[in-house]
Amino acid sequence: MPTYSYRLVNVFAENIFAGNPLAVFTDAAGLDEQTMQLLAAQLNLSETTFVFPSTVASAKVRIFTPINEMPFAGHPSLGTAAVIRGLRDEVSLELKAGVIPLRFDGDVATLTANAATYRDGPLAADLALALGLPLSAFAGEALFVDSGVEQLIIPLACAADVLACQPASHLFRDVVLQGRNRDGTLVWAWQDGEVIARYFWSQHGQIVEDNGTGSACANLGAYLLKQGVDLPFAATMIQGHKAGRLAHLRLSITADGRVEVGGRVVEVGRGEFDL
Repeated sequence: MPTYSYRLVNVFAENIFAGNPLAVFTDAAGLDEQTMQLLAAQLNLSETTFVFPSTVASAKVRIFTPINEMPFAGHPSLGTAAVIRGLRDEVSLELKAGVIPLRFDGDVATLTANAATYRDGPLAADLALALGLPLSAFAGEALFVDSGVEQLIIPLACAADVLACQPASHLFRDVVLQGRNRDGTLVWAWQDGEVIARYFWSQHGQIVEDNGTGSACANLGAYLLKQGVDLPFAATMIQGHKAGRLAHLRLSITADGRVEVGGRVVEVGRGEFDL
C-alpha cells in the first residue's frame, strides 16, 4: 500500500493561523489525475499541489482545487516553492501555464508572473446587478486579465463598497463567469495606500470567497500596468476581512514592467495518505 505524504502551509500569512492554507504532496510519482483530484476534494482546501520531477525547472507541479485542475495559481506556487526550496534562494516551477521563477528572502517567497493578455469586461450596469452594488460603487472599467488564469478585475470606489459585495448566484455565473467553471472576479479599492480586495468564484454551483488569491493579485498588477501606473510600483493587497482570516499579498511592478507577487509562507503541519 503506497503512502503519500503532504505538508500543510499557510501562504500570505503574517501570523501562524493567517493567510491561505495549502497542502503540498512532495512526491506525487505514481498518482494519476483522478486520484489527485480525489485527494484535493478530500482535503477540501482552495488548492492542493502535487510535485513531480521536471527536466526544465526545479520541479513540475500540478494544482488542483476540490473540483478541477488549474494551469496557474499564486498561493500554491509560492507555498510549493517554499516546501521544496531546501537551502536555495531561487527555484522555478513547471506549471501548465509555463515555467514560473521564484525567489526567497527569508520566509517570504516571490514569483514573477507571465505577461498578461486582456479583453473587455462587462458593463457596470450588469456588474452592479451581479454583485449587489449601486452604480456609484464602480470606479473604472472592468477588464478580464490573464497572466496565467483569466479573471475579471473590477475597481470599486472605496473599501466599504468592496465589503458590501453580495454576489447573486445566477447573475454572477452569467455576467462574471460567462459559463466558465473556475474563473472568478477580484473586486478591489484603495484605502490608505493599501488594496482592500475580495475574490469570488464558483464551486459546486455556489459562489464562494477565497481569502488569499495570488493569481488575482498578479492580474491586478497587470491591470494597473495597463492603466499606466507609475513604475516602479509596490503595494500590499489585503484579503479575508469577511472570513476573519487576513492574507497580506505583496504586489510589485518593476521599472521594466514585470509583475511580482509575494508573501510569507508558514508551515503548520504534515500528514500522509495510505492508498
